[in-house]
Amino acid sequence: MDVDAFVTAHSGEWARLEQLVGLRRLDAAEADELVALYQRVSTHLSVVRSAAPDPSLVARLSTLVNRARQAVAGSREPVWRDVARFFSLELPAALHRIGRLTVVIALAFVLIGGGAGWWVASDPAVQASLASDEEVRALCEVEFASYYSESPAASFASRVWTNNAWVAAQSIAFGITGLFPVYVFATNAVNVGAVGGLMASCDRLDLFFGLITPHGLLELTAVFVALAAGLRLFWAWVDPGPRPRLEALGQEGRAMIGVALGLVPVLFVSGLVEAFVTPSGLPTWARIGIGALVWLAFVLYVVVLGRRAVRLGETGDIRLELRGDRDLVSG
Repeated sequence: MDVDAFVTAHSGEWARLEQLVGLRRLDAAEADELVALYQRVSTHLSVVRSAAPDPSLVARLSTLVNRARQAVAGSREPVWRDVARFFSLELPAALHRIGRLTVVIALAFVLIGGGAGWWVASDPAVQASLASDEEVRALCEVEFASYYSESPAASFASRVWTNNAWVAAQSIAFGITGLFPVYVFATNAVNVGAVGGLMASCDRLDLFFGLITPHGLLELTAVFVALAAGLRLFWAWVDPGPRPRLEALGQEGRAMIGVALGLVPVLFVSGLVEAFVTPSGLPTWARIGIGALVWLAFVLYVVVLGRRAVRLGETGDIRLELRGDRDLVSG
């Protein structure tokens, strides 16, 4: 191919494309012309690369095609806008969609944990099977309270946050099995109930609730949300509805992984409360009040922003342009 002749034949189109790319605003006709020239010059670049790979001409056309592609496709939104959209629309929508299931799990937790606690507190034989009298006395008088203050607050907050975030992530990631969330739920409900029952057996239930409530309101709510997200993923596999099963799993999986990411800062806040507020010298009412305020803030976030996001058509899934193509289904 004669490179000089090729340049002479098409230099006018290249110059016009460069002119259009440099404009700040385009009318409809200019936009159509930009798209047409972008496609044409892309073909020119392919021809030059295959037939006459002149380095300077390839570099010139590559730069022009890249600029035209950005003008046609539009520049990508700043990262902060994606983050803002996630926390203002996608995350609250996903949380709102599993809100009822979260409430059901919370009520079941209270019933099972309360039942386990009552059983332990009222039956000395059960208490003896769990711990000796000396161990129960040590738990009531020293160990339960010292757990929250025996380590430096910053280190304790980091450890609690990491552990809870890991449990939440596992509950969602392995939620598709349907078994792991149930196991986490049952284990936590029985353990919390058993400890409460042991504390009640030595008339220290006030200490139990005084220490567990400030951080437990938000921490347990986050765990309930993670369990609900995992079960939601499991149900998408069991009953995908009119959607193909893989599509249902993909949609719910993206939304629920978003929930896992959103729970990271929530559990970070609960870890701070557990490390700095729970063992503090503040009166019990003040410590519980602080815990209740951060818990209420999270609930209002889910209810208010979540309801608004759902009304706008959000499901917690990522933006449409970032998803793959979808097949049409009935229903």
